[in-house]
Amino acid sequence: MKYFDRDFLEFFKELAANNHKEWFYVNRKRYEKSVKKPFENFISALLEESRQIDPSISAQAKDCIFRINRDIRFSQDKSPYKLDRSAIISEKGRKDHSSPGFYISLGPEHISVGGGAYFLQKKQLAAVRHKIADNPKKVKALLNDPNFVNFFDELKGEENKRLPKELTEAAEKQPLIYKKQLYYMTTLDPALIETDELMPIVLEHFSAGAPVSAFLKNAISN
Repeated sequence: MKYFDRDFLEFFKELAANNHKEWFYVNRKRYEKSVKKPFENFISALLEESRQIDPSISAQAKDCIFRINRDIRFSQDKSPYKLDRSAIISEKGRKDHSSPGFYISLGPEHISVGGGAYFLQKKQLAAVRHKIADNPKKVKALLNDPNFVNFFDELKGEENKRLPKELTEAAEKQPLIYKKQLYYMTTLDPALIETDELMPIVLEHFSAGAPVSAFLKNAISN
């Protein structure tokens, strides 16, 4: 099924050159028709399909979709609007950034698809690190799985320079323990947005990353 027409991308291309409230106000009805509503429909359908991959996903589309408005309070770039639409597909959606799940953004430059854990609280991060240290063979198997490697290559994330002493030895064998974020991400051709291949391709990526997200979720919940 096709969820978007050409004006989804055209809207963002024009917004990039006119990123101010006056232009957006004039084009608000166009935004709602060509961008907002189609994206809501797509995420609603994606949530339904994703529950077959992760049954714990219970959030509704409104809980998953990020606002188009940028947070400009601490940014030198005062452009008020984002140039894509994005959502977190997880148990609680964007209301709980620490819950491992999936992520998608659609824009004219690229599609971003991925998952994992991006915002981990201190106790959660400690739990994940100990889980990795206690299960080196499991972690190696997950990251070397051909399906995961084919879609994502590796786990990304910023790292700490120092670790608690009890984790230092394990981190020498598995450097992932140094990471304070553990996520996987790839980009796809934005031309897919206008086709009926978008949904199945996104779901392929979600399925490939699901075992890694499940491992992270298990570490946090236990």
